[in-house]
Amino acid sequence: MSQQITEAFCCWSGGKDSTFALYRSLKNFKVTYLLNMISEDGKYSRSHGIKASLLKWQAETAGIKIIQRKSSLENYEKEFKKTILNLKTEKVTTGIFGDIDVQEHRDWIERVCQEAGITPVFPLWKCKREEIVNEFIQAGFKAIVVSTNAKFLGSEWLGRKIDGEFINDLKNLCNIDLCGEAGEYHTFVFNGPIFKNPLEFIIGEKKLKDNRWFLDIKKEG
Repeated sequence: MSQQITEAFCCWSGGKDSTFALYRSLKNFKVTYLLNMISEDGKYSRSHGIKASLLKWQAETAGIKIIQRKSSLENYEKEFKKTILNLKTEKVTTGIFGDIDVQEHRDWIERVCQEAGITPVFPLWKCKREEIVNEFIQAGFKAIVVSTNAKFLGSEWLGRKIDGEFINDLKNLCNIDLCGEAGEYHTFVFNGPIFKNPLEFIIGEKKLKDNRWFLDIKKEG
């Protein structure tokens, strides 16, 4: 008797944690959708400020459908819940999330998913920070820093690749989470085992907005 395959969506930011959570989940789940919450104008990801078109490009290269749902901060929960309720009608019963240890956010996810009848899964929960980043690198993923909290990391960190040197430099700083779990930095993943081809992009200018540095990147060609 064949084992029933559980269909899932992955909450998608385009960064290393959601990517690695997806990668770890592929052994046990059939991930049929990436769910990405974007700004009201449809241009940027709400979580990382990455262009929505780049996240769509990631999904295409990974061969997974992406749902990009517009929302404001005020109606975020309403739109998120509406989306996962729709996914449940398509036999999606599980959600994959890249959270590591922010209990308040996990509590929110679990409440909203329970109300929608979705089972949340947290592949990275309570894993050691350095182990996560090292395993991410060793698995063959490539990512760069595209946003930083200006209180902790300056614009010189934008565009840096996530590698051993990056980890060591972060470890030499005080009060910086190696995975950026407190929002110290965000990343864009452009290559790795889930992608058919590397994503070729051009690095643009650096901008400071609301005490965060952002790196503009766009698809090459």
